[in-house]
Amino acid sequence: MTEAVKRVYAFGKDANGNNVTEGNTDMKWVLGGKGANLAEMANIGLPVPPGFTITCQTCMEYANADNTWPEGALDTIAEYRADLEERMGKRLGDAEDPLLVSVRSGAPFSMPGMMDTVLNLGLNDESINGLIKQTDNPRFAWDSYRRFIQMFSNVVMGLDGDLFENAIVAMKNDRGVASDTDLTAEDLQELVGEFKAIFTENVDGTEYPSLVVDGEVQFPQDPMVQLQLAIEAVFGSWNNPRAVLYRQTNKIADDLGTAVNVQSMVFGNKGNTSATGVAFTRNPANGTKEFYGDYLVNAQGEDVVAGIRNTSPIAELKEVEGLEEAGAQLEEIFEVLENHFRDMCDIEFTIEQGKLWMLQTRAGKRTAAAALRIAIEMEKEGLISKEEAIMRVAPDQLDQLLHPQFDKDATYDVVARGLNASPGAAVGEAVFSATDAVEAAEAGRKCVLVRWETNPDDLAGMIAAEGILTSHGGKTSHAAVIARGMGAPCVCGVEALKIDAAKKEAAIAGTDIVIREGDMISIDGTTGIVVLGAVDLVMPELTGDLDTILEWADEVRTLGVRANADNPEDAELSRNFGAAGIGLCRTEHMFLGDRKQIIQTFILNDDELIREKAVSDLFEAQVGDFYGMFKAMDGLPVIVRLLDPPLHEFLESPRELAVEIAKMEATGASADVLAEKRDLLEKIDGFAEQNPMLGMRGCRLGIVYPILPEMQVRAIATAAARLKKEGLNPQPEIMIPLVSVLPELATLREVAEAVIAEVSVAEGVELEIPIGTMIELPRAAVTANEIATVADFFSFGTNDLTQTTFGFSRDDVEGEFVPQYLAEHLLPYNPFATIDPGVAKLVEMGVALGHEGNPDLVCGVCGEHGGDPESIHTFNRIGLDYVSCSPYRVPVARLAAAQAAIKQR
Repeated sequence: MTEAVKRVYAFGKDANGNNVTEGNTDMKWVLGGKGANLAEMANIGLPVPPGFTITCQTCMEYANADNTWPEGALDTIAEYRADLEERMGKRLGDAEDPLLVSVRSGAPFSMPGMMDTVLNLGLNDESINGLIKQTDNPRFAWDSYRRFIQMFSNVVMGLDGDLFENAIVAMKNDRGVASDTDLTAEDLQELVGEFKAIFTENVDGTEYPSLVVDGEVQFPQDPMVQLQLAIEAVFGSWNNPRAVLYRQTNKIADDLGTAVNVQSMVFGNKGNTSATGVAFTRNPANGTKEFYGDYLVNAQGEDVVAGIRNTSPIAELKEVEGLEEAGAQLEEIFEVLENHFRDMCDIEFTIEQGKLWMLQTRAGKRTAAAALRIAIEMEKEGLISKEEAIMRVAPDQLDQLLHPQFDKDATYDVVARGLNASPGAAVGEAVFSATDAVEAAEAGRKCVLVRWETNPDDLAGMIAAEGILTSHGGKTSHAAVIARGMGAPCVCGVEALKIDAAKKEAAIAGTDIVIREGDMISIDGTTGIVVLGAVDLVMPELTGDLDTILEWADEVRTLGVRANADNPEDAELSRNFGAAGIGLCRTEHMFLGDRKQIIQTFILNDDELIREKAVSDLFEAQVGDFYGMFKAMDGLPVIVRLLDPPLHEFLESPRELAVEIAKMEATGASADVLAEKRDLLEKIDGFAEQNPMLGMRGCRLGIVYPILPEMQVRAIATAAARLKKEGLNPQPEIMIPLVSVLPELATLREVAEAVIAEVSVAEGVELEIPIGTMIELPRAAVTANEIATVADFFSFGTNDLTQTTFGFSRDDVEGEFVPQYLAEHLLPYNPFATIDPGVAKLVEMGVALGHEGNPDLVCGVCGEHGGDPESIHTFNRIGLDYVSCSPYRVPVARLAAAQAAIKQR
């Protein structure tokens, strides 16, 4: 079994009980996470059903060659299939004692439910007899065959699963039984015939000529055909829409591919001494050290995650008659796995007639609260170091802890209860399909997705919704696992909820309450409750485990974290979240509301006295703003950016004004009023620019209207002086925006220094206020050595730097062609969300050149990239002094900066 490129790896034991596994846990890029961990479990002696893994690289070779197999690959798979038959002492399709296999996906990163699985492969009209003979259980055998046909038809052939479910429902109604398990062996044998007929009617023979027998499509009887088609389907599922969307959402590369694991079947549906389950070595919702999960007696694995039957908690397993020994062994294996992998493990297992088999393990997905608790407790237990604990928490997960919760003082009536599957609270209108959730979100309406149980095709709606509510499924169902991973609130398994998706309504059993589409509902994923109507939400406080991890992070990180804040409330919030100052205060946000009229008066009047009065009014308002900001951040730096946007942004819309004038003309308004409005429109039109982003804004505005920067600097200095007199320690810094040439900064610095000196003398207070600039133009970055000679600091405005580097207008391109560019892989990610390497080079160049011009220069980033973990790693490598981000991203940035420092070391 050798070839130039090794495409297949065996795992498990041979016929003599010897381990013949060829892989290990370090090979996840080759074998996928599932294949690598199956190999590792086999290597440490756990009971793993034997099988083989086809590599992720083979998947990509197959996909990149337009779904054509690489030369020799099918021959190699045939060799490993024959080897597996020899190891098991059974043959696929054998009429006496058939080997049955599962065919499962397994990418390098966990993508739960996104790709495809086929169970019971190898059954046909002959081998069904061998299965009956070996098990002496005709009902089990026919149930396995009908499951195989149903799954193969849906997963491999793409047939609608409802075709088969409807046939089952019709038979149950005909037989007068309530459950699948009430159908007899004869019923299931009849159902197999119906399923094969459905297959024949719905599969296109021109698309699958190998399935045409005597001019008619037949369900494939050759196990080798079954196997090849199933492997091809799993490879193909790497590029199904839900998998692509999941990768985009979780920033997983599209060129990794999925491995395929072909594994001998073990059966959890062989009666009451058989079971199947999904479990975690610790509670993935809150991190408690307990065995957590669900199991079903007499069932197959898909039954647990699909939420079709209500499950039992894993803690009860060792108390069930006939399962006691396997339950106790499972708890021992939990300990073995957690100690071996030094992490909380997610496990799939099957018990076949009392014997335990391990089907999968991986690092379990967990909520942010659980991630923090598990990391801290494992550090205390000596399993991991502090640095490893810091690396165990995904920075973006911290957003979950900043999610709203029900206000403890709110009053509300709970109308239903389910399982607390994913923490946080959500309020929104009820919607009953993923499509409706997406439409509501696009229209700006908050919604809660209400489903019987979600499936992978619902992913877009789950992302769009504020929260997820299901009537079926346990804490390891699809809805629960995906919601926890996304940080979305989720309540599942609300049995009282009787959902009619077609009517878009849900009745609550035992009451006369009906929730209809558009009704406001509230869910609490922390407690598992459902409320009719909107409950007031509040933000949680940062305490406990989060504080501990962030304190550890602060000990490690070298990159400072500041916040972007424009008012005293946000400044105080930022400080509470651990910000070491304000990296960007956008003063234009202070000119809104009532003050907009003042700035409009300044802009639209030529009378100098009126202008001076407007500036005087703005000065008084600005002094109050800065006083509050500096006081909230006492002792910490506050970088105030002087007015940046073009003046027309403060004026009325000329289009709306023109419409107003037209209406006034039509209704006979007086000539004087019309003349006044037309004069106003003419003035506003005079400020119009063809490309405002590159027009009269930033430092250019200050040079043309020096009265504006003079007023703002005077307000900054005056507020600082007043606080100093009160015994406080304000630390303002002045940022001059959109500088492209040295003389711009030099001119405005001179203006600012003169005003600061005046205020210092007038107030009798010594003021030292650093003056710097925002580097947001490529020319500024490549001539930073010149500009730095008159700058105390650089703050890289990576939003505008990205716009000017790409030639993109962010407001125009993000909704227009960026989604298409991402879909067609013309861009690897949105450059406004994660820093582009080309833009990062300009930042790096600006930092290096800036220090040539001024060795004491302080350099930071104040664009939205400052809160993006991936970008923070880039900024840490470049050697910036700090990043600045929105207040709620400060904890995220603190953790990401620590992880960047650890990774760089």
